[in-house]
Amino acid sequence: MTSGAAPRRRGRPARREAASGPGARERILQAARTEFAERGYDKTSVRGIAKAAGVDPALVHHYFGTKDEVFAAAVEVSFEPAFVIPAVLEEGVEGIGERLARFFIGVWENPATRAPLLAIIRSAMTHEAAAKVLRGFVLRRLLERVAGELDVPDPKFRAEMAASHMIGIVVMRYVIQVEPLASADPEDIIALVAPTLQRYLAEKDGGGTGQDG
Repeated sequence: MTSGAAPRRRGRPARREAASGPGARERILQAARTEFAERGYDKTSVRGIAKAAGVDPALVHHYFGTKDEVFAAAVEVSFEPAFVIPAVLEEGVEGIGERLARFFIGVWENPATRAPLLAIIRSAMTHEAAAKVLRGFVLRRLLERVAGELDVPDPKFRAEMAASHMIGIVVMRYVIQVEPLASADPEDIIALVAPTLQRYLAEKDGGGTGQDG
């Protein structure tokens, strides 16, 4: 009996994990966010993520592939672009600067999303592989989607300018924590930033990249 039980015990966890579907995937993703937040990109491994999630490393590869792809998924779950971008864009260009600023600052002011995002930004600043993943996500999932809805010259360049402005605030306020920006009221930041984002994204006479001539 004991010789027959051992093989079943080795095989059943994998089947049970695979059958749990989205539940296992969500555990892996949450574990990945925690691991990246606590250890940084360099020291996080697929094996470590699997151990934290209570699954076999093969299941991490099954759902996400490489560590870079797990990292990209961790970025995406923090921003939820599938829900956010339509909400920012659906009301048209009027007020888009304020909606974008309010969403972005809101994500960073939320303690639940701030910690993994800080790890992502720090990792991207010190590790090229992480920076490449973040660039790819920002370009493909956020900026190109926003730019595609803008009826302005150089829409992608405009979207990149808006993103660079917001990332600069993130680094100064949340990473380096420069005062008085670090302790400023979020509403004050939104009020000052929104008109600039509005100009980047909506004003048709805002200039261009200079690439046309």
